[in-house]
Amino acid sequence: MKRREFLKTAGGVSLASALGDFVGASEPAPLDMGSLFEANSPEVLALAERVMEKCVLEKIMPPTPPLKNTWIVPGGPYYKGQWIWDTMFVVDMLSILPGKKKLIRDVFQNYWDFQERWNKDAPEYARDMITAAIKTEPQEVRQFSQIPILAWGVERVYQRNRDRELLKQCLGRLERFHDWFWRERDVTNIGMIAVGSYSSILQHARWETFDYDCAMDDLKLTPHPTRKGPNEGAWYGDICMVGNTAYLVLGERSLARLATITGDTTMAARRKKRIEKAVKAMRDHMWDEKAGTFLAVNRDSLEKIPVATISSWIPLTAGVPTKAMARRMADVLGMPAWQTPLPVPTVDRTDKRWKSSRFWRGDVWPPTNYQIASGLAAYGHADLAADISDKTIANAIKNGINEHYDSISGKPLGVKDYCMSSTLVTMMLDGLTQKHKLKLRDKRPTR
Repeated sequence: MKRREFLKTAGGVSLASALGDFVGASEPAPLDMGSLFEANSPEVLALAERVMEKCVLEKIMPPTPPLKNTWIVPGGPYYKGQWIWDTMFVVDMLSILPGKKKLIRDVFQNYWDFQERWNKDAPEYARDMITAAIKTEPQEVRQFSQIPILAWGVERVYQRNRDRELLKQCLGRLERFHDWFWRERDVTNIGMIAVGSYSSILQHARWETFDYDCAMDDLKLTPHPTRKGPNEGAWYGDICMVGNTAYLVLGERSLARLATITGDTTMAARRKKRIEKAVKAMRDHMWDEKAGTFLAVNRDSLEKIPVATISSWIPLTAGVPTKAMARRMADVLGMPAWQTPLPVPTVDRTDKRWKSSRFWRGDVWPPTNYQIASGLAAYGHADLAADISDKTIANAIKNGINEHYDSISGKPLGVKDYCMSSTLVTMMLDGLTQKHKLKLRDKRPTR
């Protein structure tokens, strides 16, 4: 969804209150990031402090109908609700703080509450969807979903705080959500995900992924190709998107690992079959050796859409490419088309639609840089991952924390202190940087 003007959010939790948990104080502790992080420069420590206070803790909201529990807001007067993609980066950072297990469970419970409300009115095939954003009343319910990384978010939290109650709460619901995605977005059953919306509004379908991705310029919504009935609509996109398919693979990998941890080997086996099918489909149909990356394809003809976008690089994060494919992708990412002064632009800058400040058409986003760098590092391309990450951090230190940035000038765009920019800290904690160093001071028990 294109972000409009935002105002500062009221009602959040202060960092001092959060750090008070460390000392068990009844009054908030003084603001002291030194008790949480170690950094190799004052500038890095100051950046981390602002991220935790403004992008994470100030985004925590009290229950607001229909959200019965504490929830996470991206920010601003228009975007009042809890999103899928945005929220996962916030709960990841919340899980490094002690005393936040219940808060995080409450945030996830909002998704499962929505699932139940939705299922009461939805036909069988549409059940178990989770909307892109659980909007506060009296806003209308969104009829479409979003980048499916809820399972990834649960795994990230579990890796940090070992909350088995969170797994018990979430895994069954997550599997049903994933099954909805395959059923309603892989309508040709080939193993690749398109976008769509039960509203039949084209832009709503685009909002399921990177909103204005150039690969969707010719997107059309069609009826279901096989299911017929009097109440069917033109709800299904005719372009399979690299990013959403890769994100679902990423989520399936998380779900399979978490199911194994809980002893549910049957669930893990079901998810692994999905992963294998999707990875094969992406390699067979989306990989383009000449482009050196993955491309979106037409759902029915499997013809490739000839433009590389930010979506093309998400398979690195999901472990989709072979080692040879990943090596080719790293080579292409190192070329001038992608090495803008602030990488990684959201479309190949040789494309005629590229503009350094355009929304998902040439700009740069911290969360996508974080995830692309994570994928590169996992495939052994640590230097390129560090170059992307360090340039992202240096730019934020220079120009402030923002939703996205101009890929040439580095100037801030969109919303100041936007929640997904919490990934500026995540990429350092994950060891993706070489110049800018940040780590947790020590491991403290969670409560």
